[in-house]
Amino acid sequence: MKIKDVNRVPKHITTIGGQALIEGILMRGPEDVAIAVRKGKDEIVLKKEKLNTLGMKYKFFRLPFIRGIVGLIESMIFGIQALMYSAEIFDESFEEEEEKEGFLDRVFKDKREDVEIALTLLISLVLTIVLFILIPSLITNVFKNSIQSPFLMNLVEGLIRIGIFLIYVVSISKMEDVGRVFEYHGAEHKTIHCYENGEELTVENVKKYPTLHPRCGTSFLFMVMIVSIFVLSFFGWPNPLKRVLIRILMLPVVAGISYEINRLIGKSNSKLAYYISYPGLILQKIATTKEPDEGQIEVAIEALKAVLTENREDDLWT
Repeated sequence: MKIKDVNRVPKHITTIGGQALIEGILMRGPEDVAIAVRKGKDEIVLKKEKLNTLGMKYKFFRLPFIRGIVGLIESMIFGIQALMYSAEIFDESFEEEEEKEGFLDRVFKDKREDVEIALTLLISLVLTIVLFILIPSLITNVFKNSIQSPFLMNLVEGLIRIGIFLIYVVSISKMEDVGRVFEYHGAEHKTIHCYENGEELTVENVKKYPTLHPRCGTSFLFMVMIVSIFVLSFFGWPNPLKRVLIRILMLPVVAGISYEINRLIGKSNSKLAYYISYPGLILQKIATTKEPDEGQIEVAIEALKAVLTENREDDLWT
């Protein structure tokens, strides 16, 4: 299927989304979140929990722009928890030995998982700041004497940021373990395509759909980078310290705006929507999704089925 065909509006556009894990998949529906992980050759371990998000509890967190910021943070936490869980199941497939008490177990005891999540988020934030804020800003600063326009400076910085992101993603896609994760990413997309087109969730039906999906998180990341160029241009090109602080402080604003734009174009069949989603589709094609095997598709089907509701309209994209 051509990339352009992927952007066709299906019969049912769902809000259900997923994340590839270590030998597994996380699926998040309107009411539940499910993790399916393959343990050994013939067993799929399924974990399902009720969603209890801030947006479900408080109307304020469902407001435009606010929902994007909160949703991004909650998705990161869900994702890290799911990755840790899938890693544990994967390890159990190879060794059933008694678990040894580690440093975090001794120091934090029952709070060990919360501490691991906090540390992972902190490390991720530091890497994000260094790779996608500090380095692009310092490289762009070389051109400050030859480029007078703040917008052009921010445009150059944005292009450098995108370049670093592309190099990073394409590089890690060459790693064998990451390649397996990207195969599960492809399985997730194919399964959601099958569901959105109203077909029964079977391996044979899922196999015929593409691994690319226009409403993937990859497209959202590209949107964040594009929006940041315009938002940051309002602040000119101050000294390096101020630039870094402004970019950190504006991250929630950029994420909120990007989320709302993605919501608008998510179900659109316009040429504008196609062109906006195109860079994300290209990156999916060359790096972040790969063709899965039947076993990986089985895992994706189990995860998706677990979050479906009796009323199909509950997960409709509106």
